[in-house]
Amino acid sequence: MKVLGINGSHRKGSTLKLLEVAFNEIDEKIEKEIISLSDYEIGYCKLCGACKKNGGICVLKDGFQEISEKMKSADFIIIGSPVYFGSVSGKLKSLFDRSRALRVNWELKNKFCGGIAVGATIHGGQEHTLQAIHSWALIHGMVVIGDTSPTAHFGGAAVAKQKDENFEFNPEGVETVKSLGRHINEIAAMLK
Repeated sequence: MKVLGINGSHRKGSTLKLLEVAFNEIDEKIEKEIISLSDYEIGYCKLCGACKKNGGICVLKDGFQEISEKMKSADFIIIGSPVYFGSVSGKLKSLFDRSRALRVNWELKNKFCGGIAVGATIHGGQEHTLQAIHSWALIHGMVVIGDTSPTAHFGGAAVAKQKDENFEFNPEGVETVKSLGRHINEIAAMLK
């Protein structure tokens, strides 16, 4: 089993920290990797249709190819995003749009996908951001997972306040993130 975490932020800040919190809950026997989109150039999808003609190969050459290979090799994908005006970051949206190439051959179908959203305030758009992540996953035929008991909602939804180089998170939000990590353990155990 392999879990891929995707930090959809333009920075390595609160979203990355929350992905790490979730990953700390995942069984050590499960292979884990977190990547940050800030380390990659990802151009905009031009909707040229070349990927449909080329068997799912995007003609744009940038970081998308490496990321797509990582997504294809994962059993679980956990996507984290800061809230940008009630939705995912622009960088993450570019990845979502470019993933059209993966849909040509249904490369992500039946993989598990969960989300983590972090905003500056409570009711700051976290659920809308999670909905965007879930919608992307469903369009790919993925199985959407949320956090499990005791919180059991849409996934990790947290509030972050930056203090110098550190972040303070709301305790309820941290619990949803931890719960999402534990849910992966439950599903992985069922799949054995």
